[in-house]
Amino acid sequence: MDRENVIPLTYRSAGVDRHQSELAKQEMGGILNDSGDSRVLNGLGAFASLFVPSFPGYREPILAFKTEEPGTKQQLAFAHDRIESLCEDLLHHLANDMLAMGAVPVVMQDAILCGKLDREIVVRIVRSLADGCRRLGFTLSGGETSEQPGVIPEGTYLLTASAIGVVERSAVIDGSAILPGDIVLALESNGLHTNGYSLVRKLLQQVPQLAERKVGGDTFLNAVLLPHRCYLPALVPWLGNGNITGLAHITGGGLSENLNRIIPNGLSAKVSLPTLRIPEIFRIIRSAASLSDEDMIRTFNLGVGMVAVVRPDAESAFLSSCSDLGYEGYPIGVIERGSEPVRFVGDLRW
Repeated sequence: MDRENVIPLTYRSAGVDRHQSELAKQEMGGILNDSGDSRVLNGLGAFASLFVPSFPGYREPILAFKTEEPGTKQQLAFAHDRIESLCEDLLHHLANDMLAMGAVPVVMQDAILCGKLDREIVVRIVRSLADGCRRLGFTLSGGETSEQPGVIPEGTYLLTASAIGVVERSAVIDGSAILPGDIVLALESNGLHTNGYSLVRKLLQQVPQLAERKVGGDTFLNAVLLPHRCYLPALVPWLGNGNITGLAHITGGGLSENLNRIIPNGLSAKVSLPTLRIPEIFRIIRSAASLSDEDMIRTFNLGVGMVAVVRPDAESAFLSSCSDLGYEGYPIGVIERGSEPVRFVGDLRW
């Protein structure tokens, strides 16, 4: 090789600006070091985060682990500068999945992958995640920021996070306690949450004027970018008392695939489709995309963000408690003996 013809390279000319990265780390360090959680022993800059496994009030703590990302909703959110909203999506999805096991989140770590690091955007992400964790009662202890030019397009950011939660061993909710006669209850979603966005983005490309269509008192675009609802406030008061026998977070795959995950062998959740209170946003999507009811059921939550299976004598008190906290719920089915984990009866009412 003729060395005289080789163009001198630097890391910066290859697409990575170490100076901007270091400035971003300094700002992120100030955010993370202000967590207020004494169980986190070090801050940004360490090769790994150290955490004291102290869980006051737990006799036999079981750890729950979860990794999550907000899917292709990320592209839509970044395109419309909804960074803080997207961070809520990520946090709330993690917390809801923890809740489905009866666990509450304790500590979280994030990962931010990008084609070119914009210090302002990365700091906004970290600050939003840290503030959101504090609001929900857990801690952002650290994470990873990776600039990958040539692999990820410039201007594109990919978020993901992993969390550890805790649950008393005797209070684990995994569906094994579900019995015939238990009531299947829906807790309302506030929209799409984080599912169906590949379809929605395609729909907006084909029908761009749909973005400004009115949905209630807002636009279609704002309606689909509402952050994923978090059910921690409604469900935490009921964890560990034995009245909730199963929880299903309704994400990709809709009611059938997610409720199916918690129903024991030999039992069946009979769900009445006409009882579902379907928000207007789903009616608009169905009409604009000419989707079948089967596609709608398998792609979207249709207004049901979380399903709780409860003992019959707890139904009234549970729904009243949730309503007092701003979470409306209603019965959609019952547990019966059967070989089909989830059995739909009737038709959706549009």
